[in-house]
Parts: sequence; structure tokens; C-alpha cells
Amino acid sequence: MKIESITFHHISMPLIAPFETSFGRETVRECIIIEVRSDGLTGWGECVASYNPGYNYETTGTAMHILKEFISPLVLGKDIQNALDFQKRVEGIRGHHLAKAGVEMALWDLIGKREGKSLKQLFGGIRDKVEVGVSVGIQETPQKLVETVTDFVNTGYARVKIKIKPGKAVAESQAIRKAFPDIRLQVDANSAFTLDDMDSLLPLDDLNLLLIEQPLFEDDIWDHHKFQAKFKTPVCLDESIVSPRHARYAIEMKACKIVNIKAGRLGGLSQGIMVHDLAQQNNMPVWCGGMLETGIGRASNLALSSMPNFILPGDVSASDRYYKRDITHERFVLNADSTIDVPNKPGLGVTVDEDALTSYTLAKVVV
Repeated sequence: MKIESITFHHISMPLIAPFETSFGRETVRECIIIEVRSDGLTGWGECVASYNPGYNYETTGTAMHILKEFISPLVLGKDIQNALDFQKRVEGIRGHHLAKAGVEMALWDLIGKREGKSLKQLFGGIRDKVEVGVSVGIQETPQKLVETVTDFVNTGYARVKIKIKPGKAVAESQAIRKAFPDIRLQVDANSAFTLDDMDSLLPLDDLNLLLIEQPLFEDDIWDHHKFQAKFKTPVCLDESIVSPRHARYAIEMKACKIVNIKAGRLGGLSQGIMVHDLAQQNNMPVWCGGMLETGIGRASNLALSSMPNFILPGDVSASDRYYKRDITHERFVLNADSTIDVPNKPGLGVTVDEDALTSYTLAKVVV
């Protein structure tokens, strides 16, 4: 398929409530929406880079630079066969996975629309709906955290993830477990701790957690091996797994027992599929992480989560968890059994609300 034009929409969307992690607090969600045209069809993608380099080094500013100056010339006017062809073309660009993944998502949307197949079909998905959970940011007090979690549980979420950081991790986790003895609970440190903190975190092992996510440095695998050896609770790696190769390292080092798959972090949905397959071959479950996506990115996450080895609930919450008005006409709704339906129309299975997109746009670049 020959790529005729690419448009980048730098947008900012207000969040329903602030979202705080160990590395920062967001009240608006910035990202880049990517519009790719070919043969009368339009493919949509989402680069999930934020306005600051807290999650990783990429930001909306750096991503726009890489997308415009380096990725676009390798794609525009070219006949792109598939996602792996795209990956081959951009392999000379070191890193910048969030930028690459946004374009690849748009290409998948085009491929699905051209072939009349949903992403679920293209990926070999087996589920019409997927189990999901909710991610709860850091709150002012344990009491406020319990209140916030209670609201989400009452909404229907059967799995809860709380963000943790030094000085609050154990007390807040214990408060949630006391309030909800049977809920599926996991914690996410976003690289906030070191090996020196291991002993202080050992009480987490008594809380019957699903997992402890990324406790150590964002670029570390080896020290996570030491951490996992001391805990019976499964360690899950997120930021450390930036390629299928890093997933293999983690498996061989026994650095974790679970992997969080984020297509953006890995450089594309194709790379997420590779990690899924590798983990499945090694009997390691995976789940789909979230980056506060719009309806575009949320649709791709749901399709990815429909694959067989996505055994644990993902961070693919309902649309109204984050936004009063989304940029897609379709809004994803939480079912009574804590699931969300997987889109079944061609491509991503969503249509873009052009008026909403325009209202949130800070800058628009056409190449």
C-alpha cells in the first residue's frame, strides 16, 4: 500500500481526575494522533508519548521531531507491505519506540480496512471480550486511596492496581487489602525503589498480590532477578522490556514471572505480538498495560489483549475512566463481569470524531 500523506495531530485532553505516579502528576493527557492515507483509506494511530520524560525519555516534542524528520521520509510515498516491512525500514533509527509504534498502529488500521478484517482477526485473537482492571494513582492519604478504590470497585472493576512509591507502599497496600480481602490486587512502583528497599517491602509478600510491577530501575533486568529471588509474589517487568530481545533476557535471567506488554514501549504492535509469543512458549503469562490512551489506542490494546496468552486483566479501563469526551465516536464500556468488548469492525474498529480531535489539537503537521 502506497502511503500518500501523513498528518500528525498534537493534542491535549483534560483528564476527569489527576493521575499521579511515582514520577509525576498529570491533569491533562498529551499525545500525538497519527493520520495515514493510502488508496482512499485512512489509518489512525496514537503515539502515547506524554509532555514530560517521566515514563521514558520520549516526549510529545521529541516524538514530533522524530516522526516528522526521520520516520516520515522512510514511509511517505513508499509501498509498505506490512508491519514488519515498516520495522525494517525504521530499524536505523535507534530507540524512539513510542514514535515508531504510533505509525505502525496506523498501518495496521489501514491493513485491516483494506482486507476487511479487524485487528483481533489479524492478530489471531480468541476473545470477544477481555478482562480489565483499573489503575489508581497515588492519593494524599491511605483513607483517600481506600475511598477512591471503593468507587471503582462499586463501578464494577474486579481487579485493581495501585501506584506505589517510597514511604507509602506498604501502608497503602495493607489498607487496600484490609478493605478488600478478596479483590485481585497488584501494585506498580514505576521504578521507584532500589535493592536497598527490599527488606522494607517484604510485607507486600503477605498481601496475596497478583504481582509487583517494575520495582527497580527502568533499564534494569539483572537486579530484578535478585529481587524476584527474595519474593514469592511474582515480579512483573514493564519499563525494562523494550524489545523481544529484552523479554528473552528477562526470561533467561529469571528476572520476573510476568511481563506487561505495551505496544508503544516495544516499538509497535508487531513487537508486542512477538513478546506475547515468546512468553507463551516459556509458560509466562502476559497482560496489557495502559498509557491513558484515547479511544484509538484503547481499541488497539483491546485487540492485542484478545490473544491467547493475555491471561491477566489489563489496564484497559472504560473510556469514562479518563475522559468526558473522547476523540472516537465509540466509547468503551465496562461490562458487569469486569470485561470490555473487543472491536470487531475492520482495522481498529473505531471512527474518529473530527470535531473533538480539532477541539483538542495544539498543533497539526502535514507531511
